[in-house]
Amino acid sequence: MHSNNAIGITFHGVRGSTPCHGDDVARYGGNTSCVSMDIPGHAPVLFDMGTGMRYFGLQQPVDGSFRGHVLLSHLHWDHTQGLPFFAPILCSGSRLDVYGPAQEDGRSLADVMRETVRPPLFPIPLENFPGTMQFHDVSDTDFTIESGETGTGIDVMSRLIPHVGPTCGYRVCWNGRSVAYMSDHQMPYDGSMSASDAALELAAGVDLLIHDAQYTAGEFVRKSTWGHCTVEYAVWLAAEAGAKRLALFHHDPTRCDEAIDMLTRAAQLLGERKGVEVVAASEGLTLTV
Repeated sequence: MHSNNAIGITFHGVRGSTPCHGDDVARYGGNTSCVSMDIPGHAPVLFDMGTGMRYFGLQQPVDGSFRGHVLLSHLHWDHTQGLPFFAPILCSGSRLDVYGPAQEDGRSLADVMRETVRPPLFPIPLENFPGTMQFHDVSDTDFTIESGETGTGIDVMSRLIPHVGPTCGYRVCWNGRSVAYMSDHQMPYDGSMSASDAALELAAGVDLLIHDAQYTAGEFVRKSTWGHCTVEYAVWLAAEAGAKRLALFHHDPTRCDEAIDMLTRAAQLLGERKGVEVVAASEGLTLTV
């Protein structure tokens, strides 16, 4: 349990690119990106709607009373596939507000989601789901989520960050606590350590930075334009921005538990030298901010 003055962060899916399963990935888990924030007096706030969202949904009311918000980083499958399997939206009266980037071709977030969740890609059109879904386009946007029972709003900063296609990183602030989320983040193609002003603004001084750590340095050489970064880059960015704690996230689907253990130990040693506490995100892990 966390304090009534703190945010509880729970990881429901921590993989990138595609779900995976097997004994070799059982400890960290194989579902794709979904993280929930339990903020006292407020409806749940999620980062992303990967396959981990289904498991979060199984813990929620299905009587039509559910209210929630999603901060969607981008529209790749590994970040959206959980939506049509989210149990609360199968109930009339439930409501989900989804914030995410519009597309460069002018299509809104709502346009793309309705084009995706429909036959022949999915058997039921999104507009036929019993629950209510509202989609909100954001880019370099500052906004506040409802004040809830506490009367204290949740302040959200979204900024466009480098990836493949329009992608938002987020910074959430409540009651003096701050969490930043950059699940998919393209580091410089040449492997150097530099970051956009937007990425540094999101991570500046945060209590917790949840950040892309998909590749090793060797893998990045072969996949330098695929939209991600190395574990070392994640630690560098956290230190450069003055983040207090870093959660390594978006683990490669080929990465077994033992390999994540090894990468995490190396990142923790590097973090100790740079003044950053480092953990590896795993399904079911809850952190308190």
